[in-house]
Amino acid sequence: MAEEGNVTSNLKLSNGEDTTPVAGILSQYVKDLSVENPNAPACYQWADAPELDVQFNIAATPVQGELHEVELKIRLNSKAEAGTVYIIELTYAGLVGMRHLEDAHAHAFLYAEAPRILFPFARRVIADAVRDAGFAPLLLEPIDFNGIYLQQIAAAEAQANAEGEAGHA
Repeated sequence: MAEEGNVTSNLKLSNGEDTTPVAGILSQYVKDLSVENPNAPACYQWADAPELDVQFNIAATPVQGELHEVELKIRLNSKAEAGTVYIIELTYAGLVGMRHLEDAHAHAFLYAEAPRILFPFARRVIADAVRDAGFAPLLLEPIDFNGIYLQQIAAAEAQANAEGEAGHA
């Protein structure tokens, strides 16, 4: 019977330097949190169900060398007929380390995988903030960051192709 084991591909140069691609979240933190409850205490008496507008934005910024900061920005705006119920803005960030990744893989990690890892923690902060504002905790639905990323890449490629064809016409 043959033994099976983990096969690890360590790419080492002749000088012994490890060139194995690596990426991960080194730390995560609330960078900015704003909770507005402009119509309290009157809003607690409103009978109509509020509408909720949820906006997401992802930003990645080089920090130093192999380090990047990924920011997951979430804005919630809850409105009823009588006015604004609450506004919550959260910037939840993670410090990402990457080494020996091809540019395409690094970009995908920064804009798809890192937000996927950060989201559950940001979701908890949002739920607590809504609860602390005096409302039932809000659990945001899971988000397919990889699917959104692939859609945006495909849309950018289609736009570039359309612009290229327009330039040849």
